Amino acid sequence: MRLTVMQLVPALEVGGVERGTVEVALALVRAGHRAIVVSAGGRLVSALEAGGAEHVSWPIGRKRPGTLAYPRRLRALIDSEKVDIVHARSRLPAWVGWRALRGMPGRGKPAFVTTVHGPYSVNRYSAIMARGDRVIAISAFIRDYILTNYPRLPPDRVVLIPRGIDPAEFPYGYEPAAEWRAGFGRSVPLAGRFVVTLPARITRWKGQAEFVEVVARLKARGIPVLGLLAGGAEPRRERFLRELESDVAARGLGGDVLFLGDRTDLREILALSDAAVSLTSEPEAFGRTTLEALSLGTPVVGFAHGGTAEILREIHPGGLCPPGDLDAVTDLLAALYAQPQRVAQQHAFTLATMLERTLALYGELGADQRS
Repeated sequence: MRLTVMQLVPALEVGGVERGTVEVALALVRAGHRAIVVSAGGRLVSALEAGGAEHVSWPIGRKRPGTLAYPRRLRALIDSEKVDIVHARSRLPAWVGWRALRGMPGRGKPAFVTTVHGPYSVNRYSAIMARGDRVIAISAFIRDYILTNYPRLPPDRVVLIPRGIDPAEFPYGYEPAAEWRAGFGRSVPLAGRFVVTLPARITRWKGQAEFVEVVARLKARGIPVLGLLAGGAEPRRERFLRELESDVAARGLGGDVLFLGDRTDLREILALSDAAVSLTSEPEAFGRTTLEALSLGTPVVGFAHGGTAEILREIHPGGLCPPGDLDAVTDLLAALYAQPQRVAQQHAFTLATMLERTLALYGELGADQRS
């Protein structure tokens, strides 16, 4: 049974939601189905179309009055292209999709799927994500969030499909190229250092201030730690970045905590690190960078909440710490310095598994629609 699946996202710039949209679209094409993505466009459109999927350039995620005109246009497109499944991955596109489908006759009406990518604020606007014929949760944490905050949603309509990565992209035991390592080493003094990386954009809840404190504590223990903050700051976060830089200078950690900014070589940085950390004050919906580090074989020390805890429990439970407990974080990192630990190589959080489960869900819904 050949399906036509339409995904709705605000845009196709680089990001986890956008990357997942393209991955699913290309998997559909490889399986012999037809994939259409409706968005305002972006850098990933070329990869989408090169893989045989189709793109419709409509700004259905822009919060402006003109977006209210799109449900009628989308309904006509869904009808003309004989779409079997409409899959919304963001709130405003979900409203556009839901309103488009609401005006269609019941027989042969496409199935409506939503994916909840984070713990959105609980209100009428966010409630659209619980209106799918199936609601995909990207982690058990998100599944619990959905069921707790939208009790009218039948539990059997919530489907847990964790995100995943391609082990070929983040291979276990990966060694960065000698040329890259030499170039990186010219700006980052690695020799004799215990390298710990926090991979995250600069924002208060991601734990950079706590990371600076942990580095200071490790240094006070005589450990030759080098803390790497791998992530840039958006313009509205520049004030926090300046605060961090001032704190580092005031503590005399200028040679011990380095701000690397936005990186395209995060895989290489994580691979050469002795450890990575996840110190978020709020639970992560999934925890992709934690998974990337572990997939490479780099141990992770992280707070036991959200998707990060789920990943660590399966792959590296020795890295779990009580949320907010910097003493425990420091102790575990010190233990890793004294005795490196091996990370489990096999895990269930793979891209192939995520795609297989998603396409199986589409197949189930498509069969129901045509029966």
